[in-house]
Amino acid sequence: MSAGTIVLVGTAVFAVGCATGGTGLRDGGPARTDTVARTAPSGSSSESSSAPSSASGTPLKKVDPVALIMADPKVSSEVKRDLKPCTGKEYPVDVSYGRVTGGPVADIVVNVLSCADALGRGSYVYRADGGSYENVFSDEQPPVYAEIDRGDLVVTKQVYGKSDALAYPSGEDVITYRWNGEKFTEQDRVHSEYSNVVDGGVQPAPATSQKN
Repeated sequence: MSAGTIVLVGTAVFAVGCATGGTGLRDGGPARTDTVARTAPSGSSSESSSAPSSASGTPLKKVDPVALIMADPKVSSEVKRDLKPCTGKEYPVDVSYGRVTGGPVADIVVNVLSCADALGRGSYVYRADGGSYENVFSDEQPPVYAEIDRGDLVVTKQVYGKSDALAYPSGEDVITYRWNGEKFTEQDRVHSEYSNVVDGGVQPAPATSQKN
C-alpha cells in the first residue's frame, strides 16, 4: 500500500460541519454542485438511514472523513492538530461523493473548515483503490473549498488584501481541474475582483478567465 493510501472505514458514521446556515458550505462559498451524495447538512447530528449510492446505483459504504484525514500522511500536521469538534461530536468537515476521476466507485471530496468562521482550511480528493482510498488531490492554502461540478473538480479560493476584513475579501479565484487518468490538471481559472459598496457589502468586478 502506498503512503497516500488510506484504509476504508466502512462502519464509521459521518462527521458533519459547523458552518452557519445548514448548507454545508462556508459563508460566501460556491453554490455549484453535481455530487452524487453529501453528508447531513452542516450543524446537524442526523444521519441518512441508508448508504449513499453511486451513479450506477451501487451502494457505497459510509466513510468516516475525520479518520481519513487523520490517517492521511499527505495532510499537514497543522490541519490534523486543529481538526477538533466544534460542539459536542460535530467536526467542521464537509463531505461530497461523486464521479470526478472516472473510476467505478464514487470519489470522496473532503473539506476541512474552521469552527470560528467556517472558512476552508484544506480540501482533499480521495479515489477508491480496492478496499481503500488514495489521496489524489490536496490544497491546504486557506481559505479554500472544493466540490464536484459536472464531473470536474472546482476549487474556490478567496483572495484577501492586507487591509481586508475576513467578511470582505478583495476577490475570488475559481479553478477548474480535470482528471487525465493519472492526476488532476488545471483546465480553467476565473478571477473576480470585488469593490466595496456603501452598505459594506461587496460588488464583483468583471471576471477574467484563463483557459489551458
